[in-house]
Amino acid sequence: MLRRARDRIDRDYAGTVDIATLAAESGYSVGQFILAFETAYGETPGRYRTRRRVERACELLRSVNLTVTEVCMLVGFASVGTFSRRFSELVGRSPSAYRDAAARSGGPAPIPGCFALMWRTGLPAEDPGATRSGMGCHQQQASQPRVAVTTESASVPMKGAARRRR
Repeated sequence: MLRRARDRIDRDYAGTVDIATLAAESGYSVGQFILAFETAYGETPGRYRTRRRVERACELLRSVNLTVTEVCMLVGFASVGTFSRRFSELVGRSPSAYRDAAARSGGPAPIPGCFALMWRTGLPAEDPGATRSGMGCHQQQASQPRVAVTTESASVPMKGAARRRR
């Protein structure tokens, strides 16, 4: 039952499942559940959930172009202050400093924030009367195919490669 509770924390780390609910689902009182969880996994369920949230925040800060506040809310913290304090306690630096260090060390380019948010919330319902100019950065009408511009003036210099001209 403790493994199921830990798996639920892993799966729903950003949600609002409280310890009392996890304890009841596991057949324990709250106090017994916290003690049994800490004995089995070396930390309380609340600390475990916080650590999972911070681990996910690290991944987002390295790979997605979102603000610290957006990352904070995506991983389930209600307060940026609490998020920053817990993040600093576990990682040893602030979320902004962590993101800056990750950017300096290289790696893949950050994913645009609109795509990350779309991944979390899903695509909005398509409005058949919508025009392309009124749509967000990740929305597109299905009836209009993407057309690549291939004029000479549209070529962009790429890092480490010669300019491509068609």
